[in-house]
Amino acid sequence: MGRVQRTLKETGHDVVWAGEWPKDPGDEEILNIAISENRILVTLDKDFGELSVIRGMKHYGIIRLVNISATQQATTCNHVLTRHGGELENGALVTVEPGRLRIRLAET
Repeated sequence: MGRVQRTLKETGHDVVWAGEWPKDPGDEEILNIAISENRILVTLDKDFGELSVIRGMKHYGIIRLVNISATQQATTCNHVLTRHGGELENGALVTVEPGRLRIRLAET
């Protein structure tokens, strides 16, 4: 995700990459950190969606990339953030696959 981080920063996004942390705190703590810092979480891991949907953990928005090539991840993230940033900031879960985008809005 290093290339994605650089590209998103270059386009004006404030990005933190968990891969640079000294140790992996685990999925739940990553989600807790993201919400405490009002950060949209970008992930390739379906576990974050499960924490959100099945366990009801709150979040500030999640973008899950499924089978998106490494060369397309930054472009895809920028597209989703531009078009669906408001929904994400309200707690939406956006799943992106080649040729398909699904949005699960936060329950109120």
